[in-house]
Parts: sequence; C-alpha cells; structure tokens
Amino acid sequence: MKVLYENLPEVEIGGRRLVGRVLFGLLLLISVLVGATAGLLLVYTTDLPQVDALEAYRPSSITELYDDHNRVIGSFALQRRVVASYEDFPPVLRNALVSIEDKDFYKHSGINFWRIVGAAYRDIESAGKVQGASTLTMQLARNLFLSPDRRWQRKVQEAMLAIQIERRFTKPQIFTLYANQIFLGHGVYGFEAASEFYFSKPAKQLTLEEAALLAGLPKGPTLYSPVNHLDRAQKRRNLVINAMLEDGKITAAQAADARQAPVVLRLAHDSNSLAPYFVEEIRRYLEAKYGTDQVHEGGLKVYTSLDVDMQKAAYQAVTDGLAAYERRHGWKGHLENVLEEGATIDKYYHPDWDDESEVGGYIHALVTSAGPGIATLKFGRYTAAMTQADVAWTKKKIPDLLKTGDLCYVKIATLSQNGAAHVSLEQDSGGQGALLAIDNTTGAIKALVGGRDFNVSKFDRATQALRQVGSSFKPYVYTTVIDGGATPDDTILDEPVSFETPSGPYTPHNYDEKFEGIITLRRALAQSRNIPALKLASKVGIKNVIDYAERFGITSKLPPYLPVALGSAEITLLEQTAAYSVFPNDGVRVTPRYITRVTDYEGRVMEEDFPEVKDVVSERTARIMTSMLREVVLHGTGVAASKLPFPVAGKTGTTNDFTDAWFVGFSPTMTCGVWVGFDEKRSLGAKETGAHAALPIWMNFMTVAMSGKDPGEFKPAPPMPHAIAQKLDTSDAAPAAEESH
Repeated sequence: MKVLYENLPEVEIGGRRLVGRVLFGLLLLISVLVGATAGLLLVYTTDLPQVDALEAYRPSSITELYDDHNRVIGSFALQRRVVASYEDFPPVLRNALVSIEDKDFYKHSGINFWRIVGAAYRDIESAGKVQGASTLTMQLARNLFLSPDRRWQRKVQEAMLAIQIERRFTKPQIFTLYANQIFLGHGVYGFEAASEFYFSKPAKQLTLEEAALLAGLPKGPTLYSPVNHLDRAQKRRNLVINAMLEDGKITAAQAADARQAPVVLRLAHDSNSLAPYFVEEIRRYLEAKYGTDQVHEGGLKVYTSLDVDMQKAAYQAVTDGLAAYERRHGWKGHLENVLEEGATIDKYYHPDWDDESEVGGYIHALVTSAGPGIATLKFGRYTAAMTQADVAWTKKKIPDLLKTGDLCYVKIATLSQNGAAHVSLEQDSGGQGALLAIDNTTGAIKALVGGRDFNVSKFDRATQALRQVGSSFKPYVYTTVIDGGATPDDTILDEPVSFETPSGPYTPHNYDEKFEGIITLRRALAQSRNIPALKLASKVGIKNVIDYAERFGITSKLPPYLPVALGSAEITLLEQTAAYSVFPNDGVRVTPRYITRVTDYEGRVMEEDFPEVKDVVSERTARIMTSMLREVVLHGTGVAASKLPFPVAGKTGTTNDFTDAWFVGFSPTMTCGVWVGFDEKRSLGAKETGAHAALPIWMNFMTVAMSGKDPGEFKPAPPMPHAIAQKLDTSDAAPAAEESH
C-alpha cells in the first residue's frame, strides 16, 4: 500500500501530460481543419457572383404578338417563360412545391445542415455523388449562377450563395425568383408558363392535382413529363400529394380524391401555328430593327393588325379550296412510305404533329394498317379508322390506295377525348395557294396565308412569290384610259389584230378564240377580252400604263412590253391586293402594315405605326373603275360572287396554260387577293381559271370575314362633265407597238 501511494503523483502527472498532448493534438487538428476549410471556402467563394445583381434581375421572357383584339397570335423566346408575381402562384402550388422539394423552406437560412449530412451519408454508403440535399434557395443559386454539375466544389459554392441570397431577400421574393426560373420541360420555364402550357390556364386556377403534377416536375422535367411519360408523372404527382398530407397541408379526403383523379392535360395550342407566315414576317422585321437578343429575350409586346377570326377563315378557305382542286383532278398516289425509308411505325413523328389537331384541319397521318374496307392511321396522339366511304372520291379501293407505312394527307372530321378520330382521305400533289386580306381604310393586314403548310415549306407565297398576274393586271390599263377622260360606255372593236414589234408581228387572241365586234369598255373588262385591253394599252402607251401601276404601289419590275397589259409581268400577291384597295378608297392608297405598336418589357412604346396614305387617282376615276369591276362580278368572269349578300367587285386572272389562277376583289371595307398554282410554275390543268380555282376560295373567306359586319355600299361615280367627254377612236387598226414582245 505504501508503494502505491508513493507512485500516485507520478501517475497523475503522466496522465495530465497525456491528456494535454491529446488536447493539444485535437486543437491542432481542429485548427488545421478550420484553416483548411477556411482556405477552401476562400478558394471556392473568391469568384462567386454578387447576389446584389438579383435586385435588378429580370429573367429572359417571351416576346408576345397580339392581334387587333389583344389575342395572342405568336411568340418568340429562347426560354418560354411568363414572369409572374408571388401572388400569382396560389397557396396550393406553393404548398405542393415546398412539401416535395424543401419542407423547411420557410424556416432555414438557405441550407439545411441535417439534410446535407443525411444525403452525404447515403452517397458515401452508395459510393455515389452528393445529391438530394439542395434547398429551394440552393437550387435557385445553381440555376442562376452555377453549372449543373454535382461536384463538392459546386455544392459549397451553392451553399454560400444560398446564405447570401437568404440574407438579402425575403422568402416570398426567393420563392418568386425560383418559381419563375425553374425548367419544367418542353421548353417551358417557370410555373406560370407551365400552367398555361400543360393546362391552358393561369397558375391561379390550378386544382390540387394539377398543382401537385407541376410541383413534381423540377426533380426531372423529362423523366416525369406528363406528355411523354404519363404513368411516371402520375406516380410522381401522387408522391407530392402524400407529402402534402404528411405536412398537414391537405386533408386525407382531399388527398384521396386527388390521387384518384386522372391526369387531364389541355395542352396549349401553339399560337405560332395560327398565322405562321404572318408571324415569320413580323420576326424578320423585328430582328432587323431591334436585334435577335431583344426580340427573343426582351419580353416585347407586339400589337399587330391581324384578326384571329379572319385568319382562321382564310386558312380554312385556302385548304378547302386546294382540297377541292385536288379532288377535281383525281387520285395521283405516289405516297411516301416511312418503312421503305428505314423508319418504324412506333418511332415515326411528323412535324405536323407538333401543333394541336383541330376539327376541319388538314394533317399528314401515318397508315398503321390497311386492308379490305378499312385502314387505321395515327397522327400525334390520335388514331383513326378510315372506311371506304372516306376515300370514295378516288374511285379506288383502300388496298389499292394505301399500305402500312404510307404517309397520307387527311382532313379531320371529328376528335374525341379518348384519342379516337374520324378522317377522310385527301391529297397533296404540290398545289399551293395564298390569300391576303387588307382593311381598306387603315391598310391593316387582317389575314395572311402564305401556303398550304408552313411545316413543309416556309416560303411565303403571299409576300415573296413573284407570279404572272394574268388579266388581273387589266384594271391598270382601264384606269389609265378612264383617268384620261374616257367613259365606261365608250366603245372599242374586238376583232383580230396584229401588232408590229421589233421582234416581229404579235398576234394575240381572246380566251374563247372569238371576237365580239363593237363592245363597250365596261363589257370588255367584265368579259376580260384580251384584244380590247391590248388596243387600249397600245393607244395610251404601255409605259404610261406601267406608270399608273407603279402609282398604285406595284414595285416589282414591269418591262415595257405590250403583253404586260395581259399580265405577263410578275407581281406579288401583297402588291396586287394592296393596289386594288385604291379603288374602294376613292383613289387613295394606304400602305399595308403588319404592326400597330411595339412596347418594351416595362410597357414603354418603342414604335407606333399610323396609316400612311397617298393620292393615286381622282375620286371620279376610282369610282368609275369600281363600278366597272363591279360589273365583272355581276355579269362577267366573276359572276359566281354575285350571290354574296353584300356588294363586291374584283377581277379574275389566268395565265397561259393555266399556270396561275387569281382573283383580287373588294367590298367597300375590305380587299382580298387569292392566288393558286404550283411553285414550279406548271399547269394547274385544263379550265383551271381564276374563276374556277381562286374565286371560290375568295368567296368562302369573304363570307366569313364580312359576317355580322356592316358591309357598306359603293359610292356612285360623279357625272362626267360634258366638256371633257370623249370617245376613243378605235375603228382603225392599232398603231405599231414600240415595245418588243
């Protein structure tokens, strides 16, 4: 016992020394760790962006185009986003998002330490990379400032930025930034844009199950897309609903009802598909004036002249008119077969299917099977069964028309919610059509169709195609004569004639190969007689006629050759239609316009367009020409339009070999032009005149466009002063033409 007590002080001293050394070692280790951590934090945070910039931050947003009633007709964007405020996101959406993504969002200061530790433990255990620990604030920091990689360095930077963001901004501000920034699939950014895309309504109107579906998307917008992976999306939605129930955000009854509800999507119709050629014209103009970045990221508001209802009527009229033309000329076949090109039925996708299908529309459909009496087809999310009655016009049996893998053109008769459809077989052999309608008073372009299918061909036949206008050029000849003092009742001799030109004799003929003898100018124009038009042009001089055409706004090059009087020159539909509006405008030309106003993101006006007017001919001349063009409809080549319940006037146009068919006409308030032809300038077929191919399209459009509106009346021409009345001397042979053929 004595020995033990004697050794006790030495043991205590040794123990204290050991404890001291251990403590010193621990302190040294902690110092090293703290120093290393501080050094690492210094390294990782040296180049961190300043969150102060968020105070003035505005995410890139959509430039939207509106029609004349402020309805959206198109948009431009790199990221399809609609910037919304905190109040625009309903509580049900905020609760759903917080429950599934960050339960302690309203409590933490940017990072959730225990969540990070738990996630790190699981990742170490599974030998994976860190994941699943980000708060909404950290996600916001990553989306705004950092790359999406999963390295520890980025995680540290993410956490440091999140802390800075939390110190500078309130929770509602942070939530709003996040909800506007997050990617939610299919090119959509932010919950407001997502609500409009998936459900065609603003976020404020979301139901519980809809909000839960959207809240489940940030984890994997592609993986959980309800468009492409409905089952996964529904499971993810139910997981969000369960999380909300656990957090006490909803009742058990509400959760049960929401879980049992089917996923019902109402995908927004692509607004750009309504008037794609018109929207493309706007895009080119805006980019040239303001630059690509401003147009696609600046959130401009572009107010245009277009009328949605008229545009729909225009597209329907053109496509129906082309379908009627195709049927008149019989089935030609030669369908593309995707199987022969190496594609598969299951994986094939046509660009037409990007747009939401509509009853009455035309679309390319894929034949999935074909047999006696029936063929099955698919287009987009729809399937259709086509019977023999749906192909009767071809006078062929289904097995002789279609085989599996064929890509055919159909018209949609019905569409059902369950994906079933009824279609009829149509044909697209390459025939094209274009239509352009202008408000007479303002020059506003109300409808523009540049072709059958923008997805197939983006070439705008209304504004870019130069085509021979045929007899629709003749009004410029008669305007020149009338403006020179002639009257519609003056007479001219319709007889065989030859014109001497530097290249030799030019002997024209009338369409019907007949001659009517002495006729009035009114009848000559109404019946579209070629010989009188050439005689008149020769008498006043073709250069004088061309001068008048240019005064009307024709800018295309018009060579000074006599056949130009019959429409051999090439002019765009836009030029020709705008020029005709001079007649109902009492001789005043209003420059066509697409845009009325452009504002920036803050609502400041960047440009405002007002009608630009110019006197072209006298009121007397314009009214006389209107009455003569009215005669074309009442008793001439455009007589089919006489049955319309409102006053109209206009002129048909047909070129040699029926290559181009035109009708350009007007009511007292609107002017519309229609062209039909092939891009490669080949014949439409025998008897495919302007009256046969183009006029029905014009009539169908004008019937809808004028419905419910006051059509107005054409004003009578003032009496011609007796002192300047004159008769044209056309009894002698026409003088030699100075122009070459």
